[in-house]
Amino acid sequence: MKKSLWLNVGLIALAIAGCTANSKDTEDSESQAQVLPVTQLVTREATLHREYVSDVHAVRNVEIYARVKGYLENIYVDEGQEVKKGQALFRINDAEYRSELAKAKANLKTAIAEAKAAQLELNQVRGMVEKGVISKTELEVAQAKFDAVNAAIDDARSAQANAALRLEHTFIRSPFDGVIDRIPLKAGSLIDEGTRLTTVSDIRTVYAYFNVSENEYLEYAKNRLAQSGDSSDVVELQLADGTFYPYKGRIETMEGEFDTGTGSIAFRARFPNPDKLLKHGSTGTIRLTNRVANALMVPQKATFEIQDKSYVFVVDNNNQVQMRSFVPRNRVSHFYVVESGLKPGEKVVYEGTQSLKEGMTITPRLIEMDAITEASNFRQVSTTAGE
Repeated sequence: MKKSLWLNVGLIALAIAGCTANSKDTEDSESQAQVLPVTQLVTREATLHREYVSDVHAVRNVEIYARVKGYLENIYVDEGQEVKKGQALFRINDAEYRSELAKAKANLKTAIAEAKAAQLELNQVRGMVEKGVISKTELEVAQAKFDAVNAAIDDARSAQANAALRLEHTFIRSPFDGVIDRIPLKAGSLIDEGTRLTTVSDIRTVYAYFNVSENEYLEYAKNRLAQSGDSSDVVELQLADGTFYPYKGRIETMEGEFDTGTGSIAFRARFPNPDKLLKHGSTGTIRLTNRVANALMVPQKATFEIQDKSYVFVVDNNNQVQMRSFVPRNRVSHFYVVESGLKPGEKVVYEGTQSLKEGMTITPRLIEMDAITEASNFRQVSTTAGE
């Protein structure tokens, strides 16, 4: 009996000691919980930017070709010079073409003289036929000669007009106001018909072409409908040196179908170019702006990727962390705009996610989202298309 009593007392003591040890371990675990910065997700009005590589083209860019063969006798302009519509650019030696025109004029005069002689002969034959002196067959022959001479007049007039046109083509003028491109040939060069002489570019206004993916096109089209097509059409151009072009452009049109190879569609924006800063063939980056009224933002520092998926650690009411995947819509500087997977008001671990595991308990240290956005200059950032 006594032995049984002592055994029970020992078991109770062991149980009390075990509980005390467990309680101590729990207290030690809680005291060792990591203190990590946590932020609460909120929505913000965001200005999102998409950037696209673009090619700049003059509104009119025309190659000037020689339309006749000969020696390039005069070059009246220089490379890079601004010219006016109708201004003389080149002159090809015209001696041969003046000779052709003179010959054509002489042939026309001869044809006209022959026509007069044929007319006189026709009148004489007609009178003799009426008197019965000769047969009607002679009249038909005279009429045929007269018709042939009239046809020769038409042919001579056509030859004269063609000779005059070829002579005119020896004097090459600008088709519109523009800027002269490179002139590869020099005075005295023998050129053939179809030789390229230079290019004239009208750069008072320029086009910027850029390609947009199908998803981005749909986003643009929906925003345009929502904003009545006003502000959504305005774009900016970043130049090759990183500075922004001082004049804003406007999207005018787009192609009618998507490129099956790239899955993109080409947009065209028009920019004024009063200072002639932009040249035909230059490059830049188009910035397309989209305003989002209630964008749910998550700091990029709070996220991590596993197999091309984005995750954060969400902190529940018991300060336990749970790994949660989400779908980002855009990247904006140090933030992601959330498409799905997270909600406003949820708390996420801002820093120190590398040491966390599912279900761990932490000691949260709250950092207001306003402090993070102010430190990141949130409203002044942009994102490149495709990111």
